[in-house]
Amino acid sequence: MTTDETVDQQRPSKILVVDDNSQNLELLVEYLQTIDVETSTAADGVEALEMVRQVMPDLILLDIMMPRMSGFEVCRKLKSDPQTRDIPIIMVTALNELSDIERGVESGTDDFLSKPVNRLELITRVKSLLRLRHLKDELERTLAYLNDVESSSPAE
Repeated sequence: MTTDETVDQQRPSKILVVDDNSQNLELLVEYLQTIDVETSTAADGVEALEMVRQVMPDLILLDIMMPRMSGFEVCRKLKSDPQTRDIPIIMVTALNELSDIERGVESGTDDFLSKPVNRLELITRVKSLLRLRHLKDELERTLAYLNDVESSSPAE
């Protein structure tokens, strides 16, 4: 294992919180302070896409109803891009219509949280999706290592 990989495993996870309501942003960030994560924020979908490129978060909490670009559209764009498609997205919404949930699933979201957000539910889902994300990253590193070993060993 290289030094970079060791450092990568020790760094706090990065979470991008996206909501056009500043009180919602503050509350979610405050809830997340109870776990070892670095948070960044964005106030709308366009800003969220810019922040994803800058920060490359490990997880995104994404409001659905926002000006300039909806959470559905942001999610669809991120999930269609090979560089960002594996970032878990939790849509945070006051919407509770089945059609809205279907639209979220179709756009690629990994999970939902309903507003008002329950702190324990938020922390539990975030930890679970981050654990899956890190296990997937570890698996990909292991497979790449095995592939390197296999390709560098002499043919029998």
